[in-house]
Amino acid sequence: MGSRMTDPFALFDAWFAEAQASEPNDPNAMALATVDGRGQPSVRMVLLKGHGPEGFVFYTNGESRKAADLAASPRAALLFHWKSLRRQVRIEGPVAPVSDAESDAYFASRGRDSQLGAWASDQSRPLDARETFEARFAQVQARFEAGDVPRPPHWGGWRVTPEQIEFWQDRAHRLHERRLFVPADGGWREGLLFP
Repeated sequence: MGSRMTDPFALFDAWFAEAQASEPNDPNAMALATVDGRGQPSVRMVLLKGHGPEGFVFYTNGESRKAADLAASPRAALLFHWKSLRRQVRIEGPVAPVSDAESDAYFASRGRDSQLGAWASDQSRPLDARETFEARFAQVQARFEAGDVPRPPHWGGWRVTPEQIEFWQDRAHRLHERRLFVPADGGWREGLLFP
């Protein structure tokens, strides 16, 4: 690996801004890969809701499969795939819950129906019929009709703190460019990978 020191977060900001300008749907969508306590992997799409040098944040029901996986094995991998830009970003590292204050602030910024849905859904649990969920949603709607919807105690954010970040750019003839950043000497060291 080369010895050039650079800032992967500035590069991510630049690429993310381009994705926000060009991707037709959900430029903040990312694949989240986890493993459970038996080593069984699972991957799903989630939405990036915060990022910076401290890490990459998403939110979920604390009783979901992904939250159970993270409790058993608190490490994850993220993948952004911006097809219109022919780019990918891969991030790997440990995961920890964000603060209650951070979760509260983000929950308060969500649309009311999304807030109600967080109360109504037993995420990842079997559902006998769509009507059951709709009835629970209506019950929650009535429960909170008079005021603000508080954040459910089982709902919150998780932060992936990167131990490595790879930027992948498509090139002709599959001669892709792969730039890998790893922590070094209080900053980040950048190197290249063969495609």
